[in-house]
Parts: sequence; C-alpha cells; structure tokens
Amino acid sequence: MKQVPILVLDFGSQYTQLIARKLRESGVYCEVVPYREDIADIKARQPQGIILSGGPASVYAEDAYKPNEAIWELGLPIMGICYGMQLITQYFGGEVVAADHHEYGKAKLSITDSKIFEGMSNGEVVWMSHGDRAERIPEGFEVIGTSENSPYAAIASEEKNIYAFQFHPEVHHSVEGTKLLKNFAKYICGCDSTWNMGGFAKEKIAAIQAQVGDKKVLCGVSGGVDSSVVAAMLNEALPKEQLICVFVDQGLLRKNEAEDVQNMFKLLDIPLITIDAKAAFMEALSGVSDPETKRKAIGEKFIEVFDKEAKKHTDVAFLAQGTLYTDVIESVSVKGPSKTIKSHHNVGGLPDWMTFELVEPLREIFKDEVRKLGLELGLPKEMIGRHPFPGPGLAIRTMGAVTEEGLRLIRESDAIMQEELKATGYYDKVWQAFTVLLNVQSVGVMGDNRTYDNTVCIRMVESVDGMTATFAHIPHDVLEGMSRRIINEIDGINRVVYDISSKPPATIEWE
Repeated sequence: MKQVPILVLDFGSQYTQLIARKLRESGVYCEVVPYREDIADIKARQPQGIILSGGPASVYAEDAYKPNEAIWELGLPIMGICYGMQLITQYFGGEVVAADHHEYGKAKLSITDSKIFEGMSNGEVVWMSHGDRAERIPEGFEVIGTSENSPYAAIASEEKNIYAFQFHPEVHHSVEGTKLLKNFAKYICGCDSTWNMGGFAKEKIAAIQAQVGDKKVLCGVSGGVDSSVVAAMLNEALPKEQLICVFVDQGLLRKNEAEDVQNMFKLLDIPLITIDAKAAFMEALSGVSDPETKRKAIGEKFIEVFDKEAKKHTDVAFLAQGTLYTDVIESVSVKGPSKTIKSHHNVGGLPDWMTFELVEPLREIFKDEVRKLGLELGLPKEMIGRHPFPGPGLAIRTMGAVTEEGLRLIRESDAIMQEELKATGYYDKVWQAFTVLLNVQSVGVMGDNRTYDNTVCIRMVESVDGMTATFAHIPHDVLEGMSRRIINEIDGINRVVYDISSKPPATIEWE
C-alpha cells in the first residue's frame, strides 16, 4: 500500500470528494476512505495528516458515525470539517448541541493570526451548512475564527496540531478554502506539493506493466475521453501485440459516432476491432423502461460481447475499463456512508463466471484530471475536449422504453444541437450538452394542422468533475436557433424545452 500524504475519512458529506480534488489541485495527493477504516490500513498508508469530512448525522445520536478511536493516538495533525469538527469537540470533552436554526449559506469569517490562515484575508466569505454546533469547546482548544452566527467557526489546539472548522472550505463558495486546505497540508502536515499528472502517468504505466506481465489486455473503448486515455496509456505501457482494443457499436451512439471513433484510433495508430452488436443490445432492452434495469442490462451485455471477443484470442487475462472516481462514488458507497445515486455499467466488478482481471488505471481520479492526463500522453486537444458521453449511451437519454424511433429522434436532435453549439462558439464553454427524449407528447400546430408529437429537452451544464454542476446560462437566441431547427427538421418533434436544474439536487443525466 503506497504512502498517502493526506487521508480523508468520509462521514457521508456530499462535499467529501471536493476535499480530495482541492488538495490534488494544490499538488498534494490524497485519498478518501470510509470513516470506519481499519487502523492498520490507515497506518499502512503512512499519512502525514488526516481530515475528517462533514456528514449528515449528529454526533450525539445513538448510531452516530465514529472513527476508530486509535486515530487520536497516532500523533498526526487532524482537521475536522463540520461533522468532523463536532467529533473533535465531543471527543476532547467539549459539548455539541442542536442549533436553534440550521445555518446554510455564506458567512464572513473573522480570523486570528494562526498559521493555518497563512496568507488568507480577514473577513473573507465561507460556506456554512450545518444543523448542530459546538456549545462549549474542549479544554486546551482556542477560538481562531468567528462569524456573525458562529462564535466557534474555527477552533484549534495548536499544541496537538488539531484544527476544526464549522464551515466547508472545500466548496466553491468558500473563497479562500483551497488555500486553507493547502495551508493544512503544507504548514501543519509538512506535505510537499509534488503530485501531478506527469508523475501519475509514469506510476500507472509502471503499475500496468507489473500487473499485466506478458499477458494480453482487452480494452473496451467508446471513443469518449476516458476510454481513449486508457487505450493511450495501455498503448504506451505494452507492446502492440498485447493490446486488443474493442469498440462495440451497440446501436445507442450519437450520429456518426462509430465512424468518428474509428478515425480517431487511426490517428492514434492503435489497432481497433469494431463489433456490430446493435441487435443484441436492442433485444436486451426490449420493453425495459426502469433506468437502473436499463443500465444493468447494458452492462451485462457489454461483458458478454467482450467475453465472446476474448475467446477469439489467446492469453487474454485482463479487461481494461475507463472507470472514474465519479462513477465509483455514484454507483456504490464503497468510500463511506454516502448514498448510492445511480449504478454505472462499468462499476462493481465482473460476474463470477468471468476469469478476467480488471485494469482500471483511472479509477481514483476525476474527469478534469483525466483530461490533464490525456494531454500528458500526447492526445489531441480536440479529443480531450470532447463532452462526456455515458457508457449506456442514448438509452439513458430516452425516458422509458428504448425504441428505434425514439433513438432516431434523440440522435437527430442531439446532432442539430451540437452543430449549433459549435457554430456559435459555445461548445468549449460548457462541460456537457445533450438532448433528452422525454417520451411525452403534446399538442402543437404546424402549417395550420394540429400535431400531437414528442418533446425534446436540451440539457447543458457547467462543471469541473461531474460531482456538482450548474445549468449553463446560454443566450436565448442560441437556444432559439436550436429549437427552431430541431422542430423544423425532424418529423415527430413539436416542442423543445431547456433544463435549468443543477446538480445537486438533479443529476446531469436524466436516468
């Protein structure tokens, strides 16, 4: 188990993963583990510091989440955020109570000259999100930060190197929050800012070589950023005869997607096997309308197709996938008590009957880090800048059962939307954009005739890693141009709407 400078114990906050991202952006590698992580595993990682995340529970509840008490005896610097602060307060003899009212939103932080605030401004904005609060701080701790509604907004025992904050420094609204996290890593824990994608690439390439040896790897590619980066990394790590890249055309792709993927891999000089599996996937999806059932059916079918292809080759022992940290977090609560949002077709391991071992070099990094990694590997900028496209494809952008007619409508409307987005210069200004077929019909009028046709929704978001997102503020005339073309050029659509929800509470994809 490799050394991890900062270890984050996850108590279920929706913001936990942002702590890891902010520290990594500062050049400090960090990992997230469940709050209940075994103390032997914590020691094995040799952390220089520990951060206790926020969480939705109350420390005084009967079933409150509590870490292994041995962490307090490790002698390591500890930072507690929100719930983490309340754990620190309670453990060291202070008192935590339910606040008279929950505090959510911005607050101005007044700070002392503590070294944790090195280079930070007094009165800067921070983000509060809590229901409980410290009523009495422990002996040996002092107040190092206050806000109008929080007399104990920040406390510390500088002798023990323990710091606790009622606010969330990891979120975007805490203006100098990244600096606070970096100060903890640099000045309190003594971490060096040496982690970067170049070093990560070398480390992962060496790990792939050690894992694979002289066996062969089947790499499933979709043409998206993630699988393309995995393919490029495998191509760098292994001789060509050991890498078998397989592209499955499952009939759920965007317009001209198959041709684009094949041309892309020619540019990369990576041999690609294309499998036409449209009929098999449509049969598996026949009559299926539940989103989770759709995702699982697609995942199972991918595995079957890959297994069938693998049997045509000798010595194939590994299956490579572009699984990301975000996929893992949203699929299953493997990192802590965070709630499952949706399952991802490439998460959760392989069925028992398969003998492949997984190669997942991107499993612990975020989408923005994957893009940086792709540039390190020499991939073209236009490829790295492609919008994310889900593994289940258009099946989860069609509400309800998947049909050939529904796929036609969504495929054509998406193509028009993408054309307009690029023509107006907005493609590179949004993180992801697509259309969704609602399978809801409404009355319209075209050429003096009554219509009763389908509604398409345009979804565009701004994000960094897909964990959180806000809807994109696209000019009305751009949206109007998209709407006009979609309705005029595609038979079967008479209404276009725009999704103005953010994540959370909504997810980016509709299913």
